[in-house]
Amino acid sequence: MTIRVLVVDDQAMVRAGFRMLLGDELDIEVVAEASNGLEAVAEAARTRPQVVLMDIRMPELDGLEATRRILAADQDSRVLILTTFDLDEYVYGALRAGASGFVLKDDPPEQLIAAVRTVAGGDALLSPAITRRVIQHFTKQPRQAPPKAVEELTARETDVFRLITKGYSNAEIGAELFISDTTVKTHVTRLLQKLDLRDRAQAIVLAYQTGLFEG
Repeated sequence: MTIRVLVVDDQAMVRAGFRMLLGDELDIEVVAEASNGLEAVAEAARTRPQVVLMDIRMPELDGLEATRRILAADQDSRVLILTTFDLDEYVYGALRAGASGFVLKDDPPEQLIAAVRTVAGGDALLSPAITRRVIQHFTKQPRQAPPKAVEELTARETDVFRLITKGYSNAEIGAELFISDTTVKTHVTRLLQKLDLRDRAQAIVLAYQTGLFEG
């Protein structure tokens, strides 16, 4: 199945570069481009992309607010944040807005392509470095009460959830718990459904906002 992608950036040369790069992949199709957040929201509604490559700093409407609006209108879309800045303010703001991951504009082309496939497949793309910073940030914030649905998780789902918050991949979780990748994916899918979360990024934010695995 072809992954439908919307490319959002205020620089025409950047958009052209991404279109050319992604267009060479047989399983990826760039269905539209947008030069600002307002255009992004309109194009997302028109083309229903699976993945939105979203710049942060743009005129008229920034990438964070555009992300909120796109995901409010279409829960199935995934937003991959494009930035030249690996800065905390963008990381936390984008996660709260519902973004599924981050890529730097100067990352190698193969990393960008892999990132699109990763988030299209329903996984989050958070590097261990970003995960650590998310942990550090939320451990300093006032705690929220965990949702009641946490009590519905099985012991194994809770184990998987704990390892997700450490930034473990499915393969790493499987190795830690001595279960297959397929079993890990099943547990991840079920715990996200029970907690009404879009993906692993939201799970990590929830865990650290509530201090779920501390102590």
